[in-house]
Amino acid sequence: MAGRIVRWGAALACGAVWWWAVLRLAVAPDAGVLEGAVAAGGWGLSLLPVHCVPKARAAGALAEGRWGQAWRAAGVTTASPHRRSDAGSDLS
Repeated sequence: MAGRIVRWGAALACGAVWWWAVLRLAVAPDAGVLEGAVAAGGWGLSLLPVHCVPKARAAGALAEGRWGQAWRAAGVTTASPHRRSDAGSDLS
């Protein structure tokens, strides 16, 4: 319970600082590099995926080396080869 309160408190504090920086950039004529850095950093963090888990714990994760095994077995396929026609293409 205490961990959840700390996380929410930190999230609210960071959000408040970000909004302060954005509003200062929009309104105050003397806004500077600090406000710009905070606003850009907060926007950049919003682009990160939030719901990430380690690959070993992810539901439906592929086993390590799966793609390497597929490339090594490149000669083995169950797909039919493309049919080719002997008629060439006309010049248009």
